[in-house]
Amino acid sequence: MVACAPDRGELWRHADVARALGSPFVAAVLEAGERQLVRAPRTAALIRDWPGDPRRDAVAMRFNAALHALARHGRMPALSALYANRHDDFDGAIGAAMVEQDDVIALSMRDMPQTNEVGRSAAIAAALMVARRQFGLPFELLEIGSSCGLNLNLGYHEYDLGGVPAGVTGSSVKIAPAWSGGNPAPASIEIVTARGTDLNPLNASDPHMRDRLLSYVWADQPHRARRLEAALALALRHPPRVDHADAVTWLSARLEDVQPAGQCRVVFHSMVLQYLTERDRHIVASAIRHAGARASADRPLAWISFEWTALRDQVELRLTCWPGGQTRVLATCNPYGEWIDWRL
Repeated sequence: MVACAPDRGELWRHADVARALGSPFVAAVLEAGERQLVRAPRTAALIRDWPGDPRRDAVAMRFNAALHALARHGRMPALSALYANRHDDFDGAIGAAMVEQDDVIALSMRDMPQTNEVGRSAAIAAALMVARRQFGLPFELLEIGSSCGLNLNLGYHEYDLGGVPAGVTGSSVKIAPAWSGGNPAPASIEIVTARGTDLNPLNASDPHMRDRLLSYVWADQPHRARRLEAALALALRHPPRVDHADAVTWLSARLEDVQPAGQCRVVFHSMVLQYLTERDRHIVASAIRHAGARASADRPLAWISFEWTALRDQVELRLTCWPGGQTRVLATCNPYGEWIDWRL
């Protein structure tokens, strides 16, 4: 059943984004979802009356993940077949799922998105290489918005950064983004400690939480799912330390901890700031700058940001280093780390 064409709502708007980012399947899911919203009153009301900014809160991606989870669990055979590319009746399969699972979809969408995309760790690793060449020191990592903490394990990954090898040769997690621009200068990525925080940290050993992470991977990009599964297996061998706390309180406390001499303290985050309030974003930035003012040659501080620009027209990889406080835009990137345009 194909419903009447709707106004261009949030799902339809983000379909254009998904298509531009290389996922025609997710674009088609969102477009069908917009057409079929009239059949799912709870989901429709949730999207229509969303209390915050639906773009910042990734409402469309929550919807897509809810459907993907249903497809993965086999609750709706026609939906599972659609996601397995065995037919292309998007409206039929998605409409039926929305009628039968309206409550489940709406409930799932209320949970915070969990996109612990390890592909982004290539950009973070490249920024660490720049900091390593600047300071010549190993790293203490502090991450906010860690989710399952998979990117805290970035020191265990193998990277191909535009032909520049980095990380651990032979790692089960291999990341080779499409690369343009110059190449980062080779440098070791030596991690002494790594610690993160999340309001709802996920446990890699919990099958439900693994499924939740996998539901956020776009179904027509199976290489990302395989990489995520490898990263989850790696996390079982090397469990990341993720504290259950809000970013503002946790980071302020960690930055007050004594920093060992001979280590570079690094605060990093990827696609997290959009979920913080403007006030909390200001507090986080102020806490980092305040800590940077105390930095010294043997106790430097680096801030790595992998985030949307204010206009949300591109994702920038930024590095700020203290002493000095110089900020550099190292690259523009695909939101999931699929490509990196190096600018340094």
